[in-house]
Amino acid sequence: MTNYWVGDLPRIGIRPIIDGRRRGIRESLEEKTMNMAKSVEALLKEHLRYPNGETVECVIADTTIGGVTEAARCADKFAKHNVGLTISVTPCWAYGSETIDMDPMIPKAIWGFNGTERPGAVYLAAALAAHNQKGLPAFSIYGREVQDIDDNSIPEDVKGKLLQFARAGLAVALMKGKSYLAMGSVSMGIAGSIVDAPFFQKYLGMRNEYVDMSEFTRRIEEEIYDPEEFAKALKWTKENCTEGEDQNKPEKQRSRADKDKDWETVVKMTLIARDLMIGNPRLKELGFEEEAEGHNALAGGFQGQRQWTDHFPNGDFMEAILNSSYDWNGIRQAYMFATENDALNGVSMLFGHLLTNTAQLFADVRTYWSPDAVERVTGAKLSGKAAGGLIHLINSGSATLDATGKLERDGEPVIKPFWEITEEEAAACLKATTWYPGNTEYFRGGGYSSKFVTEAEMPVTMCRLNLVEGLGPVLQIAEGYTVKLPREVHDVLDARTDYTWPTTWFAPNLTGRGAFRDVYSVMNHWGANHGSISYGHIGKDLISLAAMLRIPVSMHNVKEEDIFRPSTWNAFGTDGLEGADYRACETFGPLYGRK
Repeated sequence: MTNYWVGDLPRIGIRPIIDGRRRGIRESLEEKTMNMAKSVEALLKEHLRYPNGETVECVIADTTIGGVTEAARCADKFAKHNVGLTISVTPCWAYGSETIDMDPMIPKAIWGFNGTERPGAVYLAAALAAHNQKGLPAFSIYGREVQDIDDNSIPEDVKGKLLQFARAGLAVALMKGKSYLAMGSVSMGIAGSIVDAPFFQKYLGMRNEYVDMSEFTRRIEEEIYDPEEFAKALKWTKENCTEGEDQNKPEKQRSRADKDKDWETVVKMTLIARDLMIGNPRLKELGFEEEAEGHNALAGGFQGQRQWTDHFPNGDFMEAILNSSYDWNGIRQAYMFATENDALNGVSMLFGHLLTNTAQLFADVRTYWSPDAVERVTGAKLSGKAAGGLIHLINSGSATLDATGKLERDGEPVIKPFWEITEEEAAACLKATTWYPGNTEYFRGGGYSSKFVTEAEMPVTMCRLNLVEGLGPVLQIAEGYTVKLPREVHDVLDARTDYTWPTTWFAPNLTGRGAFRDVYSVMNHWGANHGSISYGHIGKDLISLAAMLRIPVSMHNVKEEDIFRPSTWNAFGTDGLEGADYRACETFGPLYGRK
């Protein structure tokens, strides 16, 4: 599998903790303790993959850890093997502060075996107290049911927490040291595209890279791209991307020659944006050694409006293809690429991608449609998951084509990792998409916008990262479902906005209180004009990830029993969990900018 970025992928370190007392105690526990570590490794390798499709790698300490010297040897090994998160496991009492993971920069969890012969719960409590006292938040994993000492299985509730911690911890580790590449600057005053370098550096461990949009002009005019790949890409585009009828007024339509030239330009833009993000060794062969390097970007964004789009073709094709799991080179990992250089929504997309390994949907959170309003306009009553109303998710044709609803698993529509996608499914997504000449009132320079409708009911999670002066970053989460409306209802509602843009109808899960009292409240509480939508109900994973980064969650509809944060969060209050989250994040400060 291809790794787009510099360096080895991060590994999960497993630390088998043991009672260090010799002459019978330690000796009797060696096999059990190491078996726990091996069972965790097997679980993680069975269920987790990196975003490029490779099986997650684990590193187990060379020996069990009974004291500080063995803990130091383990730390040394982990440093040499690029361990980005650790899980300590123990079936017994051991020496708490002598054996814990002391690295303040990586997420850590402890599984204490629930048994009575040599209770790991006692070590778990002692080690967590040490972590808390030293300001090193750790996740506590403790099975609900007592196990026998010779039981080497992992209970289902423990499996869930191990995987939840590992998914979030891997996301943290994967971001560290990578870049966000801003292509251009601030789009139309959108705050999210005011790229805040201290946030990226202190909270995510990422660096910021910047290029002016004139770099696209330079590379197009000086032909700094692979001409053979361009020919292949343009041929593929003509064969697979259906051009729709021009919806502009006749006097606003571009000529056929201009439209053909636009196709060439948007394909070149796609090649150039990808090369800017991750580099391209082919450019070195062509004499462009500096340009071949790229910016090691895990995510990026394109300003587009208006300085680019008033004169050049828009970035919709580039953004939609990069955000999808296939192009002229076949099926591959999606790139995280933000419209209008909304870096905060780009980070939201990145969170979802790293947790699920799937393409993410970038959209405007555009309109709340109440049941009464829908009935007034269409004469139809909403039902099913849409009965309480809908949020219209729509933007100017930059959305991932994976969201067409044409990908399947076991006969059900899904958005899934690229290695599960078939050629037939990729073709179906492309066939379900029409590329309309861009609205020249908005895009004076022409271009194309993708148009599709998510005609499927799928579980999804919408999230958004916002920055608030005096508070810092906050995360919003809304789990719900995409909704398939009757075509005649969709057509009426969709025609009230730009027909040439992709639409997804979203119905959030309601709780009857707070921001989730009703659908209107969800829309009314949303903190920005954009949202990132991921397949699946991943709110609990987002909450764990946010806690690791010290980002409080300002609204969510995740069940309380699914919330998994470091154990020290309990010390900030166990009744009002939202307030406790804010206090804990403020106390510990950003992961890479500790107080």
